[in-house]
Amino acid sequence: MVALGYHGDSFHGSQTQPGIRTVEGSLTRALERLNWWRPNCLELSSRTDAGVSVRMNLARIDLPSEVAGSIQRTNLLRALNDNLPIGMIAWGARAIPEDTRIRHSTSRHYLYRTEVSHDWPRDLDEYAFNEACSKLQGQHDFTNLCRLDEGKDPVRTVDECIPWTTDEGRIIGISVKSRAFLWNQVRRMASAISGVASGRNSIEDIHSALERPDVPIDLGRAPSEGLMLWSIENLHTSEIIDSSLPDTSWLTAPPADVRQHTRWLSLARLEMSTLLEREWMGLLRRA
Repeated sequence: MVALGYHGDSFHGSQTQPGIRTVEGSLTRALERLNWWRPNCLELSSRTDAGVSVRMNLARIDLPSEVAGSIQRTNLLRALNDNLPIGMIAWGARAIPEDTRIRHSTSRHYLYRTEVSHDWPRDLDEYAFNEACSKLQGQHDFTNLCRLDEGKDPVRTVDECIPWTTDEGRIIGISVKSRAFLWNQVRRMASAISGVASGRNSIEDIHSALERPDVPIDLGRAPSEGLMLWSIENLHTSEIIDSSLPDTSWLTAPPADVRQHTRWLSLARLEMSTLLEREWMGLLRRA
């Protein structure tokens, strides 16, 4: 099992697509160059859309027996990273049983920086923001807050949905945990919460979306660039996982001026990329 991260703007999502740079495709080519590839040897824990950044995803890689029995963890990571594209990194690894289902997790943790929302208010109503977060915690039918695949159960349990804050207490986004999420669920939750903060929608709208899933209501979908898969937990991650939140004291606050906000979005993207690079450097040192 390999822990890996990647910048969302470097890939067109995680799943293989012909002629398009994806996470799976890049991993496949790296394994081919190392002569480690064989059919069905690779599986990712979490699928991510284009633009979504990842501090920690997990990949099950069935190595050839002669490699698996002799290679050291540091050499494995070095070999993968020498063959992966810039914007992607393998930073942790451990052996797991062959029958492990890598997609089965006990918890997935996402962070969303709602400050990148185009209508983020200058004077945030923190009470309303907290109330909106609380509404989305627990077990609900998220039909109105996802893109539901055919045959998927829309009921999910959100174990945590709380404000993501700097050390100084400034709300910069949301922190969301669940065993499993639906497609676009976190981005639609982020849009609904930031909508309450800006006045675009109300707490009652969120209540209606959850309690009346048969009545369509669109509370928007937040941009993918604000979303980050922070960590995944399963029965085998205890040796490599570090779920502590990042230092955010250096993240800049969005300006009040609309024109300046457009320029600030470029800075915010750079900050998110820098945050990830700082995390990966620390994780690699501990590997």
